[in-house]
Amino acid sequence: MNNLASPVLVGRTSELRVLIEAMARPPAVVLVEGEAGIGKTRLVHAALDRLVSGDRPVLLGYCHQIREPFPYGPVVEALREVAGRLPAAEVLNPVTGVLRDYLPELSHALPPPPPPLNDPRAERHRLFRAMRALLAAVGPALLVIEDLHWADDGTRDLLRFLADQPPEGLTVVATYRREDLNTPGLPLGRAYRRPPGTTSLVIPLRPLDAPEVNSLACALLDRSALPPAFVARLHEHTAGIPFVVEEVVRSLPDAEGPEALDRAGVPLLLREAMAEQMAGLPAAAVSAAQAAAVLRLPVDERLIAAVSGAPSGLGQALRAGVLREHPGGRYGFRHALAQQAVYDAIPGPDRRLAHERAMAALAAVTPPPLVQLAFHSRQAGDIGAWLRHGRAAADRAAALGDTALAVEVLDGMLADPDLPAPERGPLSLALSRLAATGLSYQRVVRLLRRLLRDDFLAREVRGEARLNLGLMLSNQAGDIPAGRPEVLAAVAELHDRPTLAARGWASLALPEWGTESLATHAEWMARAEALVAITDDPELAAAVLANRASFEMSIGSRDAFAIAATLPVSDPSVAVRRQVARGYCNLHDSATTLGHYTAAEEFGRQGRRLAAETGVLFPAYTVDVATVRRRWLTGRWEGLRDQAIALVELATEASCGTCPGASG
Repeated sequence: MNNLASPVLVGRTSELRVLIEAMARPPAVVLVEGEAGIGKTRLVHAALDRLVSGDRPVLLGYCHQIREPFPYGPVVEALREVAGRLPAAEVLNPVTGVLRDYLPELSHALPPPPPPLNDPRAERHRLFRAMRALLAAVGPALLVIEDLHWADDGTRDLLRFLADQPPEGLTVVATYRREDLNTPGLPLGRAYRRPPGTTSLVIPLRPLDAPEVNSLACALLDRSALPPAFVARLHEHTAGIPFVVEEVVRSLPDAEGPEALDRAGVPLLLREAMAEQMAGLPAAAVSAAQAAAVLRLPVDERLIAAVSGAPSGLGQALRAGVLREHPGGRYGFRHALAQQAVYDAIPGPDRRLAHERAMAALAAVTPPPLVQLAFHSRQAGDIGAWLRHGRAAADRAAALGDTALAVEVLDGMLADPDLPAPERGPLSLALSRLAATGLSYQRVVRLLRRLLRDDFLAREVRGEARLNLGLMLSNQAGDIPAGRPEVLAAVAELHDRPTLAARGWASLALPEWGTESLATHAEWMARAEALVAITDDPELAAAVLANRASFEMSIGSRDAFAIAATLPVSDPSVAVRRQVARGYCNLHDSATTLGHYTAAEEFGRQGRRLAAETGVLFPAYTVDVATVRRRWLTGRWEGLRDQAIALVELATEASCGTCPGASG
């Protein structure tokens, strides 16, 4: 078996030049796009090898196909490389202290942690600022994130934040597969617009043509020339994908050379090349490779031994070049294609037993990797364990703020044809509740609409799921025409759940949300208030009272000021004061619209104070937006353009869920 590696980068001269030039002109954002095996990683590392970086650190982070809930993990992994490059803690921006829990190995070099904000969205924005400040502190740096198509939504949001407002010396390079993106054509989740002064480009990688395949094969085999018929056949069977070319050539017997390609029937797909390579391995090495294929992620020696049952096999597989060592003492395949090819070749009964062994080994890990346990239990056919681990994985991810992963886990379970019917309702409801966070709302909207089309949910479950969908469409998505019918249908289904129904009626009552008569909106507000009167929920009461004040202000009623004066601004509950903050910020917007500019300023001052006091960022953002509008209306235009641009830059962090009319 040949153990070959290409000594040259073939067919990428122009792409390499463009990438090096971009890296040398920070701030820069470079996206390297291409299918699996096309050579994205090789191109990036070739550029890094040729770039004269001096003291510029290279920070590497990797996204994984199966991941545990660790928000922003790839970037956190990369930031560990700044150890030894930080200035003194007293020089660092104090906000970097929030990174102590994320980067314990750097905690001695970071400022003290600031007090918690008690609001996930505000904490998230502060964390983003801290990471940007840390990158700025280490001076010019190269941040490389591999396999962005596997990134969670939080990591994409963070990278977009860094790309929108990069430190002066930062170059961000990310690789991804276009076909595996959650949102086709949007590697960062939303459209990215290059900020002024930033180098920004996408480098798409194409398959090699026949002459380039010839050059690559000659380099691999240390030959000056190859028969044209052989090259043509090699190009045909590999589709010009460099990794597949390498694996096919690697599988050729040493003694026979490239002529063996025709006689052996070189396979078109990588799985056939891997099958031939596996066939020459000792039994223990095969077991180790199959164990690595079942585990899917790079793992430590202990796990491979536990799943394979052959402790000596890992070393043999490494020496044969089938497996490779990854950072941190982990072992796996050099490419996901190779892993999948080996996995698919394992007989079904053997795969099931291997997944059972993986479950047993991973169950002993602390804390248990719940996502992996759910995956292996499902593949082993243990439905009970799959449900238990899957629900726990979604709960843990949601608790850590990794809503995208929680949605992904629940979505996968609900899409599984073997999910027991009694489980579909509770899982659907859990999915709908995630909509309230505002993260990944487009995906959640699609999932909820699909679930609501299926007529299997119990009425009370269906009502809550529909209410969450309607509020999300109206608030986060800003699609009131689509959201209102869902809320109207939901309140009819929630007649025996007054707390939820009150949320729906209070949101419908806001005149900005519909075209019904004012009397109808007033009736809906009265319904919400009547339901609040029979519940013991101070947060709900504050939310409905805030909506009543907004309702009165939006119709020009002087009662708005008296009602606003009764808002519980000093309530001991942070949750209640957050609703008051939302109410004041909405009042600020409505008063601005009506021309009550003095009152608007006072509402804005109170709203900002409460927002800061309770740790919520976004109500204050709406005050800033309305303040720009008020300054424009009153002719105070100096510096207004710059203020408006700054707010636009923050828009990626702001959710419309706190904009005027939001139900809270």
